Amino acid sequence: MRTVTVFGSSAPKPGEPEYEAAVGLGAALGAAGVGTCTGGYGGVMEAVSKGAREAGAEATGVTIVGGWGEANRYLTRVLERGTLFARIETLIGEGDAYVALPGGTGTLLELTAVWEYVNKGFLDPKPIVAVGDMWKPALDALDARLAAEGRRTGRVTRADSAEEAARILLAELGGYGSSM
Repeated sequence: MRTVTVFGSSAPKPGEPEYEAAVGLGAALGAAGVGTCTGGYGGVMEAVSKGAREAGAEATGVTIVGGWGEANRYLTRVLERGTLFARIETLIGEGDAYVALPGGTGTLLELTAVWEYVNKGFLDPKPIVAVGDMWKPALDALDARLAAEGRRTGRVTRADSAEEAARILLAELGGYGSSM
């Protein structure tokens, strides 16, 4: 089963727009036979896992031993890691594609880590999608800098919504692994 690793905030609660959009993302991926991988805790991580599970797909969570509480109840598999950086490496390693929903510094760290792995050739290019207006200034600034340095730009696609991200990812994943 192909897997999309999803990065995002732990803050959204059930019923809030960001949470419900993440449930929809997980459901759309799951309905297409694509599993999800998240940081395993609450907020967006729980929502994506819930959507994937309800659609019959696998939902992996990567947590930290002694970390931020209990893994969410929707996970089919939990991978515990000893450090934040081991967790991020596992999140990257589990993904056939990546999506960053709105979030804080942790989400920024995860997005830029996967982007840098691709830039440095430590990871073959895979689809990376950043959802929402919050990412536009950062993506534009970083792509401008990369262009000024003569390096490849456009590795991260921006989407306006989780629904658009699902469409992009599912179209891109059509070239990865088995057909849908």
